[in-house]
Amino acid sequence: MLKKFYPNSYVDSVFNIDYPKLYKLGYRGIIFDIDNTLVHHGDDSTPEVDELFKYIQNIGFKTLLLSNNSNERVKSFIKNIDTLYIHNAEKPKKKNYLKAIEMLEIKKEEAVVIGDQVFTDVLGANRSKLDSILVEYIKEPNETNIGKRRKLENKVLEFYFKSKKYKNSKLKDITKKEHS
Repeated sequence: MLKKFYPNSYVDSVFNIDYPKLYKLGYRGIIFDIDNTLVHHGDDSTPEVDELFKYIQNIGFKTLLLSNNSNERVKSFIKNIDTLYIHNAEKPKKKNYLKAIEMLEIKKEEAVVIGDQVFTDVLGANRSKLDSILVEYIKEPNETNIGKRRKLENKVLEFYFKSKKYKNSKLKDITKKEHS
């Protein structure tokens, strides 16, 4: 039952993903969540995020933001980013995950979803038969209060880290290696 909430990989940040390795594995499109994945909830994009999109697009990836946010929020976020997007996506419903694949003009097996929530981003990806990378959600430095939903997610992740899917995923070693 919990497997529908299991991502293919878990990393601590979008900045620690080995994007060239993703490309070598055959992925051609990345579907990103915004809030608490790329920036803290409600924040504007940062120069680092803007550069990340340029970097991954230069590798050859097509990108799309899939967000439950309003059109105004998403348009404001991408003012310095050239990317497709779907707003009011109603995640975790499958409809807009599949629409994202069409908009990116790629096959399902060429797409990866990157987000911070198992109950929306990962569940929607799994329902749509798309691979996913769960990132640790972004919180303020002194933020200690997490909601009931995050506590439940943490319980799901405890089982995930003990599972075969975590140990056997082709995306399990997708974190950038530090250069010595």
